[in-house]
Parts: sequence; C-alpha cells; structure tokens
Amino acid sequence: MMNPMSKALLSAWLAVSCIAAHGQEYPSKPIRIIVPFAAGGPADIYARFIGQRLQDSLGQSVVVDNRPGAGAIIGTDAVAKSPADGYTLLMMSNTHTVNESLIPNKPYQLMRDFVPVAPINYSDLVLVVHPSVPANNLAELLQLAKAKPKELNYASSGNGTPYHMAGELFKAMAGVDIVHVPYKGSSGARTDVLGGQVHMMFDAVPTMSDHVRSGKVKAFGTTGEKRSAVLPHVPTMAEAGVPGYDAVIWLGIMAPKNTPRAIVMLLNDRLAKAFQAPELQQRFRELGFDIIASSPEELGAHLKKESAKWAKVIKERGMKVE
Repeated sequence: MMNPMSKALLSAWLAVSCIAAHGQEYPSKPIRIIVPFAAGGPADIYARFIGQRLQDSLGQSVVVDNRPGAGAIIGTDAVAKSPADGYTLLMMSNTHTVNESLIPNKPYQLMRDFVPVAPINYSDLVLVVHPSVPANNLAELLQLAKAKPKELNYASSGNGTPYHMAGELFKAMAGVDIVHVPYKGSSGARTDVLGGQVHMMFDAVPTMSDHVRSGKVKAFGTTGEKRSAVLPHVPTMAEAGVPGYDAVIWLGIMAPKNTPRAIVMLLNDRLAKAFQAPELQQRFRELGFDIIASSPEELGAHLKKESAKWAKVIKERGMKVE
C-alpha cells in the first residue's frame, strides 16, 4: 500500500493563499460526494464519515449522493462530466482500477478524466472455507484443488468486484482451477458459503470475522502484506503458501480533471488532519480498516500500479464482462 505522507502544512498554506489570491472563496456552496455503489456498503459508510469531517472543517454542507449501477460506471461518469470546481467529488475504490481493463469501452478513463485527491483507508480480505471441505489449511486446500480441478468453487459479489478479483489472483498465483460463482451482492454470496452451497469465498475481514471465531467457516489466509489485527491468528496468504499475494479493499477520493491544484491540496490537507482525530482512528480500527494519509501524487502512483496489476490478471485469465 501507499506510504503515509508527512505533514504538508506548507502545501496547505500555499493552497489557501492561492485560492484567496484568485479572489475565490472555496467552498461557497455545498460539496457533493458521489458514491457509485449502493447505500450501506463500505464506500457509502466512509463517504459519510469523511463528509462530516470535511463539513466541520470547511464550514459548508457535504452531501453524499449514491449513484450505483453498471459496475460503478454510472456514478463515476456523472463525476467525470461535472464542473471541475471542487464541488463534485468521487468516492472510488479498487473496483475502478479493475474496470480500466475489464470494461475498456467506458465513457471515461480513470487517469485521463480525474485527478487524485486523497486515499482514505484499506482493509484486508480473508479466504474462508466451509467446514465440509476436507482441508484444514491453505496447503491442504491447494493440494485438493490441484487434484480435483473445477470441482471446487468460490463465491463473489459479482464480476470485477474485489472479492472476484481476489479469487482470480489466487487462481493465477497458486495455479489452481476453481469455478467462480458470481452473485449480485456480497450478502447472497456470504449466505451460501455459510450454508455450504458454495465451498469458499474471499470476504471482508470485518464482515466475516465473527463467523470465523464461531467456527462456521475456516479461515485459511488474509490478503494483506501483514496479519490482520482483527484476526491475528490467521496467517497471510503469503505466509500460508502463496508468496507475494496481496489483494485488499481500499477507498479514495478523486475529482474531475482540471480541478484547481489549490483546491485539491486543500481537500487533501483537511482529510489528512481529520484522520488524525483519535475517535476516527478508533472507529476505523473497530471496523477493520486502516487509515491512509498520503499526497495526491502518491495516490496517483498507486492507481497506476493497481491498474497494471489487474490488467495483467484480466489478460491472463481471459476475463470479460458479459
């Protein structure tokens, strides 16, 4: 993931000075954060968290506008077509970097039509397996999958979602052939894994941790570079047998292309300061997310790296959206 940035006090001061020098008073009206995902999901929850903090620090209302549909394309395109004045922002996720290759004929391109503002947070996934599967750890699961290609399956919340891409990355790196079973959301996928209708899935650590502790599923690995604080007894996928594996959920804020640099830096600074609040850090930890604070440039570099990573997986797996 991205490295934390140092305190950018000088940049923030210059941003405010630049806005004032041009006779602008930003913000002078409500700011809208468009979330291209359904209400109640991680992107929606954290958009409301940061929206309230921006509202407090900027002195203007911040409205969260959910525009789900078409694999996040509908809401994202609405932001791309909005004025580049800092009043319309995009809550984006790693789904956007997947879509760059999975859905090439979108009406926008991420790095062409947007500018990075700030990363928000990230969370590990966990590979969970129903107890009926005759394997007690990742090594035994890999042995079983290689002995019985196409006989095991995994659920996801839909094509191109982090849960799906984590599974495809696992298949590619581990050299196994496991059948993908897409659902229209994570709830249905989770229910069927818990019920044994599907063998396994990659799911968010905060959502699945209680089921792991109760023994309803077996946890074989978490997907980050280090062990999860929520499930510290579960090894990482790399530790358990897939070296180099890394696939997490992460969120960030972007704005339409040509949004003034001064506004981008002001928003970045206010978000970084908000993340320093102990109560916000505690709340994020309780939900199993780690805060990220870094510059727009670091977020931009991360977006390029992630887009290239998933483009390679998509090409190797021959993945297409039907």
